[in-house]
Amino acid sequence: MEKILITRRLPDPVLDAARARFDVTLRDDTTPMSAAELADAMAQYDGILPTLGDQLTADAFVGDLKCRVLANFGVGYNHIDVTAARGAGVAVSNTPGAVTDATADIAMTLMLMTCRRAGEGERLVRAGQWAGWHPTQLLGQHVSGKTVGIVGLGRIGKAIARRCHFGFGMDVVFYNRSQVADPGVPAQQLNSLTDVANACDVLIVALPATPETHHMINVSVFAAMRPTAVFVNIARGDIVDETALIDALQSGQIAGAGLDVYEFEPKVPQALRALENVTLFPHLGTATLEVRTAMGMMAVDNLVAFFDGRDLPNPV
Repeated sequence: MEKILITRRLPDPVLDAARARFDVTLRDDTTPMSAAELADAMAQYDGILPTLGDQLTADAFVGDLKCRVLANFGVGYNHIDVTAARGAGVAVSNTPGAVTDATADIAMTLMLMTCRRAGEGERLVRAGQWAGWHPTQLLGQHVSGKTVGIVGLGRIGKAIARRCHFGFGMDVVFYNRSQVADPGVPAQQLNSLTDVANACDVLIVALPATPETHHMINVSVFAAMRPTAVFVNIARGDIVDETALIDALQSGQIAGAGLDVYEFEPKVPQALRALENVTLFPHLGTATLEVRTAMGMMAVDNLVAFFDGRDLPNPV
């Protein structure tokens, strides 16, 4: 029976499924593994089920490796050096599809909370400072009928577009590095990122993190946005130049931001935490029991397929 390491606790049905097929070691710690732990794990286990934050850099794939497969828990795999893994003969899989709707829902939550100043209102009530309703208190922005700009129109981007268009009657413009034949809704693909930033009331990032997308959202993008516009990131933190974002918020260059991810996660700059016009979530994108269970089952399916000698259902 193959030895498998699961790097952080997963929902019970996932653990049960893994234990029914493998000799499972569960690392019962909520923090990411250290480089030393990962190096040791690569030498001890036949397969590893890693999660976001487990930094499997090139150094993890040197030496005498026992591990032959990494079944990543999550669609994003920027924490794994896939090229180094392949060079060492280690297969890598991920969990696409399972995360789509939950992540799109979080984008909508951040958009609504930021535009309607819901975080400010909730803090006001909790602090015991609400003196009662009056006509000009916490006036936010209406989202219905406005224009949403989406950066990256993959599965999640299309799910966001559907929610915005059919749910709120929003016009959709988007930027994608390749041509999108079927956006799924009436939508206009614009030629540049700054064109999209200039055209929209809400700019939502739904890109994968790659070397090419690092700091793709930068000073020029925020400069192109309207002073009434809101920025939302549900993708990965390092796609955004966080310093440029803070400057844009502090100067009033943009009206607000809704963030689920951060450039140096879990560190959230004090400058962001101090701003009232920012909604801050602790990476809640896929945080539902149903979705996390589905993700885990998909990762286990990849492990089972690999050790049964079948093709990976979700190879990276």
